[in-house]
Amino acid sequence: MSWRRYDAVLFDLDGVVTPTAEVHMRAWSEMFNAFLSSYEGDGDSSPYTEVDYFAHVDGKPRYDGVRDFLSSRGIALPEGTPADPGTADTVCGLGNRKNDAFNVVLDRDGVVAYPGSVRLLDHLARLRLPLGVVSSSANAPAVLEAAGLADRFRTVVSGTVAHRLDLPGKPAPDTFLHAAQELGARADRTVVLEDAVSGVQAGAAGGFGLVVGVDRGAGRQTLSAAGADVVVSDLAELVPDEGHPR
Repeated sequence: MSWRRYDAVLFDLDGVVTPTAEVHMRAWSEMFNAFLSSYEGDGDSSPYTEVDYFAHVDGKPRYDGVRDFLSSRGIALPEGTPADPGTADTVCGLGNRKNDAFNVVLDRDGVVAYPGSVRLLDHLARLRLPLGVVSSSANAPAVLEAAGLADRFRTVVSGTVAHRLDLPGKPAPDTFLHAAQELGARADRTVVLEDAVSGVQAGAAGGFGLVVGVDRGAGRQTLSAAGADVVVSDLAELVPDEGHPR
């Protein structure tokens, strides 16, 4: 590949630019396992695991992740509304409970971007390629500010933006397509970088010029099967002065 073949680059955030995917994973685990331990209704209430995260939650809008996981366990809860408190046993209530836990950790610990991701951002800045972030998380702007990277991206399509514009979340390609449009680039001349299966599927479904899978735990074969053209373990592998493609 050559970066000069493309007109824009779109990054997922959690797990691609910043290690906040680990914070999300912990927040999901704590929330779901606390719920399951007290749940007495129909369905499978065995403990939530990392396998559940990658299969049902990773990369999806928050309420979709709750809904898909509960469905996989045969557990039916009321949908509720986004205004539900985190104490409510509804789909939206559980999603808000998880978000509360994530924000506590972010405020307490902050976040530092992956060094390899910063090296790639520096390289793309030298090429003057316009960059965007496409994240299912409503917290994306806050994470970018905490990492000191907010000025690196011309557009940020967060979960909040997607909701406001009524864009379906990943694995649908709509949020990526909107971001490419914001950057003035055609999909077939835009690169997508994703660590989640749902995000890779979105990039493939949108007809993007290159879909790069970043293996932070989903598995190289799984990401390739989802539609990744290239799979790396660190974005530094994509920086020319590291001995990789230009």
